[in-house]
Amino acid sequence: MTGFGNSTAQTDAISVSVELRAVNNRYLKLNLRLPDALNRFENRIEKLVRSRIARGTVQLSMRVRFPRNVGGHVIDADAIQEYRQQLESLTRDTVGVKTPELTDLLALPGVVTESELLPEMVDSFWPPVEQAISESLDQFDDFRQTEGGQMQGDLNRQCQMISEQVDEIAKLAPDVVAEYRTKLLERLVRAVSDSGVTVSESDVIREVAVYADRCDINEEITRLRSHLQQFSLFLSSKTSLGRKLEFLGQEMFREMNTIGSKANNVAIAHNVVEMKAALERVREVLQNVE
Repeated sequence: MTGFGNSTAQTDAISVSVELRAVNNRYLKLNLRLPDALNRFENRIEKLVRSRIARGTVQLSMRVRFPRNVGGHVIDADAIQEYRQQLESLTRDTVGVKTPELTDLLALPGVVTESELLPEMVDSFWPPVEQAISESLDQFDDFRQTEGGQMQGDLNRQCQMISEQVDEIAKLAPDVVAEYRTKLLERLVRAVSDSGVTVSESDVIREVAVYADRCDINEEITRLRSHLQQFSLFLSSKTSLGRKLEFLGQEMFREMNTIGSKANNVAIAHNVVEMKAALERVREVLQNVE
């Protein structure tokens, strides 16, 4: 599922801005972008996010601002001077090479560094960090709730289509054996009409009984209806049941395949195709349901 959330928390020591973004993924993949001053909180932040999000490729970006007397960056004048002297000695005898500007020197390693923060001061940053992340997750959840409602409506519609096809198959099922019996008798009549061979009624009854047992789909219809009922119950649940819904989708597909292979009926085959098309749409949605 996609999602978005952002929030800001501030104290006298720090101002924290958090932005959460997520795109669809069957699993949870978390990418954190933290300022160096907050790297020590990485495990806490990951644990907090994982407690609220189960699926998706999630990117959490965090920005911080400190008061003038806290944190910030320091320019090392000695490092700049050393760089300048070395560069000037290298370029003195080279025609067309100009002396480096200050802006060029500031980008060199070790020239600009973050001022060191005391551990106890860094520890005091966690409450606003936690607050900003929690508020972002709340907004993120609201975003997903809206999307989840739309997905739930789509899933219910597809399940209703499957249920309607199951009802049609249940109506056609009793006619499968009768149709087979009629076709069998017609073929027998044509086969023996010119040969003088007779076929007893008991032989026909036995053959029809064997076929009836082989093509009986009542058990599959019952199981498929049971799966649909359970699927509906899971959809209305307040807890995260995406994995169970996926499993039920697999079970429904198995029953549909069995119905199609056992029934050996054109009309039922058409119903099975419609069911599978609806189920495929269900499975696509379930790839992202949390």
